[in-house]
Amino acid sequence: MSNVENTSVNAIRILAAEMIQKAKSGHPGLPMGCAPIAYELWGRHLSHNPKNPKWLNRDRFILSGGHGSAMLYSLLHLFGYGLTMEDLMDFRQLGSLTPGHPEYGHTVGVEATTGPLGAGMGMAVGMAVAEAHLAEKFNKPGYPVYDHYTFALGGDGCMMEGISSEAFSLAGTLGLSKLIVIYDSNRISIEGSTDIAFTENVQKRMEAFGFQTIDVADGTNLAAIGRAIEEAKADTVRPSFITVHTEIGYGCPAKQGKASAHGEPLGEENLQAAKKNLGWTAEPFTVPEEVYADYAAKAARGEEAEAKWNAMFAEWQAKFPEAAALHDKFYDKKAIQAVMEDESFWAAGEKPNASRALSGNIINKIKDIVPSLMGGSADLAPSNKTEMKGEGFFSREDRSGRNMHFGVRELAMAAIANGMALHGGVTPYVATFFVFSDYVKPMMRLAALMGLPVTYVLTHDSIGVGEDGPTHEPIEQLAMLRSLPNLQVFRPADAVETAAAWYTALADTTCPTAMALTRQNLALIPSSREGALKGGYVIADSVKEIPDGIIMATGSEVGISLEAKAILAEEGKDVRVVSMPCMELFDQQPAEYREAVLPKAVRARVAVEAASDFGWGKYIGLDGAAVCMEGFGASAPAGLLFEKFGFTRENVAETMRRLLK
Repeated sequence: MSNVENTSVNAIRILAAEMIQKAKSGHPGLPMGCAPIAYELWGRHLSHNPKNPKWLNRDRFILSGGHGSAMLYSLLHLFGYGLTMEDLMDFRQLGSLTPGHPEYGHTVGVEATTGPLGAGMGMAVGMAVAEAHLAEKFNKPGYPVYDHYTFALGGDGCMMEGISSEAFSLAGTLGLSKLIVIYDSNRISIEGSTDIAFTENVQKRMEAFGFQTIDVADGTNLAAIGRAIEEAKADTVRPSFITVHTEIGYGCPAKQGKASAHGEPLGEENLQAAKKNLGWTAEPFTVPEEVYADYAAKAARGEEAEAKWNAMFAEWQAKFPEAAALHDKFYDKKAIQAVMEDESFWAAGEKPNASRALSGNIINKIKDIVPSLMGGSADLAPSNKTEMKGEGFFSREDRSGRNMHFGVRELAMAAIANGMALHGGVTPYVATFFVFSDYVKPMMRLAALMGLPVTYVLTHDSIGVGEDGPTHEPIEQLAMLRSLPNLQVFRPADAVETAAAWYTALADTTCPTAMALTRQNLALIPSSREGALKGGYVIADSVKEIPDGIIMATGSEVGISLEAKAILAEEGKDVRVVSMPCMELFDQQPAEYREAVLPKAVRARVAVEAASDFGWGKYIGLDGAAVCMEGFGASAPAGLLFEKFGFTRENVAETMRRLLK
């Protein structure tokens, strides 16, 4: 390592340590231990251009160990991504561009929001899937439009989390050779040595998953790290896993190799000792000019790479105009708007049908309108009705397939979908039984946090699951998902509302969408396209301008509520029925519209939904009532369960009668 290289590596270490010390909060251990990995990777092997962070064919880098964000911010500053020294000095402060964990869309150059350990590993797999799929779709001999790598860096915690095993098992099965995982093996966790809870041979585990495994004994040896990266790139059959043996908190005499280096500032005395030990003499938050020059020269390499790619891409567009036109469609976020005037898309059903089946029909209608649509199920496609007919399955042998077999890996499936969306060029959807949204939720939360347009098809939405019993009958899941900010949750009641759910999911590119869909058939109802797109609407009005009462329902319970209205009408009780397929959309409507649907003067309100009543209080108020689930379900035919738990027209009518007395 030359003197300049040594100083450039130490610049990462010292800047990170200074940021954390000034903030009196953060994690110096990873940045100080991994600085040589970061310098070698970003400086010599990662194809990236700081002057255009969104270059289509850039390599992607995900810091799965997001607590090491100070290292990433140091890199972004030194390479010229626009982070200023003042930004670094504002580390972890309110409104700064350098939050405690990296946030996608907030800081330029951050490819994914990370922090939950292992999540970055799953998202990296998704990025590699997207690259492989797009390369198969668009690359021509001599024109590698998509030809880039996905790198993920994480530590022992990432490897302990189950999500990494789920994701890497699938990556090995798929042979994602453009995926390179770098394992920061420092043998330290927060509670001490990893031996207290983590003793397996990680290399053999990754080999069993189908990865090429490479070992770098000295995490400070730039040449050895570089050789390992090039060896990983040379394997065109398998993904690669590079174990780099590092020392947490490297360079700080009192902290190096100790658990205390992980998640607390070094302390002023230890920071000064680290600077002396590393030969760092610059003033706080200053970097020698030769270091900036070194990083600028390395950044120029990426600028040249993009210039060459741009010239090649222009030739490709001219030579293959049909492929270029299709490529434009893959990135057309407004393509779905074509169905707005397509009456067949919005057609009401001719006979009762389950919304999972209706969703399956819609997927096969929109697959040609949105050619970037790509997705699959956690081994449940026949039940979820999520297969795009005639589109093949993405595999080691066929990268062109638009359907995916995720296997029984719900958590990794959701992370992979995030990675696909983050990569761009594909529009992902995933599916499982609604009750297993419990497994999906952590990565769904990250999708909402990042504003990713991922669609979740969650079927078998209630006690209507029937004979499979309470383990498979979702009760609290609707409330859980509705509590998640920036997630749209649909529970449609018929074909039109299901179409509205899919239209909204694909038209709104700022948030994810979840659809709770039935196994049981839905009644034919007088639904409204316009109303469904507003999230809630009057589906059957009262005779009087101000109704005696309002029944609100979703999904299969809308039909029951309409029947209850008919019973009450015979008794002279004039009630309105409101279908509420998406509370989030309804709450976004103007106050005048919401008042017109749910006038405040009407206090006799009943919510009907075969799930927990949690969340309905804002609509039913203090005087209202809920026909909802108060416990878990049971194992029996669906019809018997709806009767047992009170989801009948008679019970809904009786509940309203009690309010009107």
